[in-house]
Amino acid sequence: MPEETNEKQEKSIVKANIGDMIQISKGTEKGTKGKVVAIRENSVIAEIGINVKKDEPIKTVVNHKNYKLVK
Repeated sequence: MPEETNEKQEKSIVKANIGDMIQISKGTEKGTKGKVVAIRENSVIAEIGINVKKDEPIKTVVNHKNYKLVK
């Protein structure tokens, strides 16, 4: 039985694709929008800004359960 529950939970989670815009819904970056740059099995890596001093992108890892797709 527990396996069926896990399968149903995985199917209900909408996963983002590379280039999609997401809004983080939990954690310290809650409310922040970013662009997906990589996809992993349980999470995505999103670029959420630019570090002006170093001229580098600011990236964060977000679990699939902790973001929403933005249109």
